[in-house]
Amino acid sequence: MFSESSPIFQQLAAQIANDIVAGTYPEGTAVPSASEYAIFYQMNPATAGKAVNVLVEQGVLFKKRGVGMFVSEGARELLSAQRHAAFRALFVEPLVREAHVLGIETEELARMIAAETESQSQNQDPSQSQTPHRNPTIEKEALS
Repeated sequence: MFSESSPIFQQLAAQIANDIVAGTYPEGTAVPSASEYAIFYQMNPATAGKAVNVLVEQGVLFKKRGVGMFVSEGARELLSAQRHAAFRALFVEPLVREAHVLGIETEELARMIAAETESQSQNQDPSQSQTPHRNPTIEKEALS
């Protein structure tokens, strides 16, 4: 699951963030502890703890002492906004620049994207999440 392209803690933090954006962990619900992530991914507990702490520092997760780790209210929106901005900067802006250089009109570019989107959706294999889940899940009411 993890590659050597970036530190493992960053990759785990990104995976947890992906799961939050995808709705695997809704706002207000518990996420696995750093120890549970360490066991599930067979990694050093300090590495898992560092990943969780990155998300705590970003305001995506919060700790409730003696209860666990929870997804913060607004976390999904925050992560989505960050990803939309990064997506635009990394992919959309260069794509539009290159299309302009090649003389591809906006309508043609839109058709190309629509065709590729359709192709991708037909070939997509619904895979199961490789994320540990708490059992039982601590619900929002436990926060009160």
